[in-house]
Amino acid sequence: MANETMRIFFPLKIFSYPQYDCSEDEREDISSRDAVAYEDQILAAIAKENRHFENDRGLAEYIHDEALKEKVHSLYPTVEVVDGELWGVMTAGLKETLTGEETAALMDYVCGQNSDGYGEGFEQRPIKTPDGEIYVSFWDSENYSMKQEQEMKNSSPDAGYGGPVMGGM
Repeated sequence: MANETMRIFFPLKIFSYPQYDCSEDEREDISSRDAVAYEDQILAAIAKENRHFENDRGLAEYIHDEALKEKVHSLYPTVEVVDGELWGVMTAGLKETLTGEETAALMDYVCGQNSDGYGEGFEQRPIKTPDGEIYVSFWDSENYSMKQEQEMKNSSPDAGYGGPVMGGM
């Protein structure tokens, strides 16, 4: 199975709508700091969504590049708190180390899944919280970037990144 793990971090776009109003104009954005309060509900929604996978590979099953698919055993989305903000994370279980080109291909694949695949479907399902329903998007066309785990550690302003936090796959 997997010999090593690669984790890819990306910002989330989290929002709610005032009751009975689902127009884009009335959407209320929730900051990544405020979204930390909803981490448990979001993790539960991701776990529920992940039950639809018909294998133990998650999103890795759908990688089209056969050489990359051979090296990436599993790929699962989750969320994690880093420096007081909630981030999206894709965790890849690797059978062997990826080359730079393969890493770039995996990052492209994750970007596609976040914008048009898994993420597009996930963002359309409301998540119940004590404060009402929220929607979580793994894609934000205005503020989107991806970082590997080492980059997240290096960019942490106060080195508060402490590695894995409970939750996820």
